[in-house]
Amino acid sequence: MEVYRTPDAAFDHCPDFPWEPAYAEVGDPDGGTLRMAYVDAGPADGPVALLLHGEPSWSFLYRHTIRELTERGVRCVAPDLIGFGRSDKPLAQGDYSYARLVEWTRELVFDHLDLRDVTLVGQDWGGLIGLRLLAEHPDRFARVVAANTGLPTGDFNMPEIWWEFRRAVETAEVLDIGRLVASGCVRPMGDDVRAAYDAPFPEERSKAGPRVMPTLVPTRPDDPASEANRAAWEVLSASETPFLLAFSDRDPITGAMAPIMRKLIPGTRGLDHPIIENAGHFLQEDAGAELGRIVADFMLG
Repeated sequence: MEVYRTPDAAFDHCPDFPWEPAYAEVGDPDGGTLRMAYVDAGPADGPVALLLHGEPSWSFLYRHTIRELTERGVRCVAPDLIGFGRSDKPLAQGDYSYARLVEWTRELVFDHLDLRDVTLVGQDWGGLIGLRLLAEHPDRFARVVAANTGLPTGDFNMPEIWWEFRRAVETAEVLDIGRLVASGCVRPMGDDVRAAYDAPFPEERSKAGPRVMPTLVPTRPDDPASEANRAAWEVLSASETPFLLAFSDRDPITGAMAPIMRKLIPGTRGLDHPIIENAGHFLQEDAGAELGRIVADFMLG
């Protein structure tokens, strides 16, 4: 497997993101290893929040959420998915699959870090991966915060705006990562923040992960990931694990998923599900501190 590793210097000017990365080795399909980066912040003996980002961002997205949580005594573990952030980036799109993304994340958080009593916070692909982990390893999780995410099986069509996004990513000669993130926000983004989203990808060839991710979302009933996601839904639809929906008010991509999860997942019942106002798809960027307060209140009571 041919891999790109972003030079450390590329991350020297990421604003409001002081945490040093930690690294773990996860297996690749060829019998080698990939380096997976993560932030581990806050008290080592604090309750654990696992913060999973999505496409095409990285753990930088959670910086304001991390600050809020750590100030409340929460330990935050925020991985960079393989192909993103400071993690290694396989250069062939065929090296990525939904199953591999789940397994790489599982290997980091359970085999390497041995996290238990976890509060999952998943947005975008962070939910697609995290909800699979929850369903397949329910004993590891104490509660869930689903934020602008879902768990598609391919049995229902995705919204047209998502298809437009997928086509744009597939056909772009130069994939502008910072612009993609900014377009999913409703509040202004400074040039330094936009540059931080570009930082992991100083070369066009390093963007195989962001380019391929939309194609890995199940969009037909016989998709390679559909059966595993249906199995996950069977578990979730019987799960009493407390399940908070913290969606924003201005995300046309995932907004329809909140009422579906509220209807189908028993763990959502009896909870006051907040709506984060004036926030787009990347609600951590638009309202990261507010999300942090919501998660902290949910975890700590």
